[in-house]
Amino acid sequence: MLIILGAHVQNNEAAFRIVPTRLQLFEQESVSFHCEGLDGSTQLRGIRDAGEFISTCSERTPVLYCTIKRAYSGDSGDYWCEADGGERSHSVTISVNAGSVILESPVLPVREGSAVTLSCRNKTTTSSILSADFYKDGRLIRSSSTGNITIQRVSKSDEGLYKCSISEGGESPESWLAVRAVHRETCPSSDHSLHVLLVLRTVFTVVMVALLLLLVGLLHCGKLRVTQK
Repeated sequence: MLIILGAHVQNNEAAFRIVPTRLQLFEQESVSFHCEGLDGSTQLRGIRDAGEFISTCSERTPVLYCTIKRAYSGDSGDYWCEADGGERSHSVTISVNAGSVILESPVLPVREGSAVTLSCRNKTTTSSILSADFYKDGRLIRSSSTGNITIQRVSKSDEGLYKCSISEGGESPESWLAVRAVHRETCPSSDHSLHVLLVLRTVFTVVMVALLLLLVGLLHCGKLRVTQK
């Protein structure tokens, strides 16, 4: 069942993007999509296992909210927002698992250098103690007796497809962990200060050499006068 909601906001400076509330969910759970920064008539579009679906979200609102109230495995797929003019947001991949294990991971890209926690959830148990194995790009990276792992300082090398598995309940689908690089720009004022420092050091060296030569010349003249007397 697809519920369509529209909400108007006065600030229209948001980026053109789609933000889901979850990347993985169990069957019959709900997932919402936020289409932000769009002008004009906009649609939420998706490619699902059952084929393409197109749903009109609302009428001419800068921020759009679309919710699948009860999702099923056939709702898994890529979703994005698209305007009448063809402009579209990035796509997000939603996985609806008919099994009992899902991976909870960040929806938005993680800032490089920050910490990120991945959690393995079992639908059939409410226990906080869950032994789980975590995989990146199909390779086992860590085992946990709590069902959670934390990557302390995320880098671009940590970007990839993650999933988890438990011996009692199978494994989760894969979800992409995106890492946003921190751009380090050279400060122009620092370069200018360094240039000035180098010039001052050169001038100081030249002045000191000139004073030294002058002093040597004065001493030499003094010796000549003493000799003539």
